[in-house]
Amino acid sequence: MTTYIPNAGPNLSSKRGWLRRRWGWWAGAVAVCVLAAGAYIFFAKPGQAQSRTAKPGQAQSTGKPGQNAGARSVPVAATAAKTGDVGVYLSGLGSVTPLNTVTVKSRVDGQLMRVVFREGQVVRAGDLLAEIDPRPFQVQLDQAQGQLERDQALLKNARLDLERYKVLVDQDSIPKQQLDTQASLVVQYEGAVKVDQSAIDNAKLQIVYSRITAPISGRLGLRLVDAGNMVHATDTTGLVVITQLQPITVIFTIPEDSLPQVLKKLRAGDKLTVDAYDREQRVKLASGSLLTVDNQIDQTTGTVRLKAIFDNDDAALFPNQFVNARLLLDVKKGAVVVPSVAIQRGAQGAFVYVIDQDQTAAARPVKVGATQGDDASVEGVKPGEMVVVDGADKLRDGSKVEIQTGDGAAGPRNKGKS
Repeated sequence: MTTYIPNAGPNLSSKRGWLRRRWGWWAGAVAVCVLAAGAYIFFAKPGQAQSRTAKPGQAQSTGKPGQNAGARSVPVAATAAKTGDVGVYLSGLGSVTPLNTVTVKSRVDGQLMRVVFREGQVVRAGDLLAEIDPRPFQVQLDQAQGQLERDQALLKNARLDLERYKVLVDQDSIPKQQLDTQASLVVQYEGAVKVDQSAIDNAKLQIVYSRITAPISGRLGLRLVDAGNMVHATDTTGLVVITQLQPITVIFTIPEDSLPQVLKKLRAGDKLTVDAYDREQRVKLASGSLLTVDNQIDQTTGTVRLKAIFDNDDAALFPNQFVNARLLLDVKKGAVVVPSVAIQRGAQGAFVYVIDQDQTAAARPVKVGATQGDDASVEGVKPGEMVVVDGADKLRDGSKVEIQTGDGAAGPRNKGKS
């Protein structure tokens, strides 16, 4: 009798597959637990992680974010308000204008023989600039002198005849009409002599004009005519342009509302100082004084023109240069001064953050007055009070602050605090 034994191969294979899947499930579960534990350690305990990385001198977190944020101090830079004299200025855009500008032209017709100046040269009044051929004028001078000698000889002879005729008339030897005619002839010759002398003077003047000299002192521009060309007194271009640089003026504008204050100072005889700055209003170019005020207001702009004069010894001002003019109208003595960067603007107006003794920032309204450079005069702050000049954008009224010095450490008022 044959006994049937079932085949065990398929059952054993399925059992091994089931064991593999079971171990895979356990490995996945363990991996999920490890990731969850790591996430819990990382996110659930920020205070402990922060305490390990906190730098010396910084407050450590207590693990409660709400309480830690309320106690954290805001680092700021601060300076003490001081007293000083602040100038009241009127500013306006101006242009450098020379007192005199001359286009040098020839006063006679002739050939330009020689040009002796250099372009850009600084000359004085009377310096030789160019020469025109003087020979034609010398010929005219010689001709006029010869005519003068001829007429002088005729005049001399006519006067002698006049004396003879007077004797003959007394002797009743000639009619009196002949004497009158001779007297008239003498007058004619005297007139001819004067004409000849004028011709001589004119010829001499033409010779003088053939030497072209500088009419004023100043700086020469570019040469407009070269040597060898024919020049005429009617030419419009001229030879060169001379511009006076010392002294020089600046014409600038101010609002018409500020005009009464300026006129009041001028009527009182005060000398108003005017400073000229570059386009960025950082570099002071020159310092001068107010010369005059224009006689009318420009209705299109509502401004009035003022003219200031400068010595310009160092030639810092150049003709037609644009500058920013600042007119010193008054000086406030003993004003409270703070840096302009400390002044904040809000819906209620200007204010500054003042630091109390307990290192608390308080917003205090101020009235801003005159501004001079980087400083401004204010009302509402006492001298010596600390005002925030950097970091004010992070502050609120009542915020705790920590005054920082240039090296990033706490300032003197924070000594002893960690």
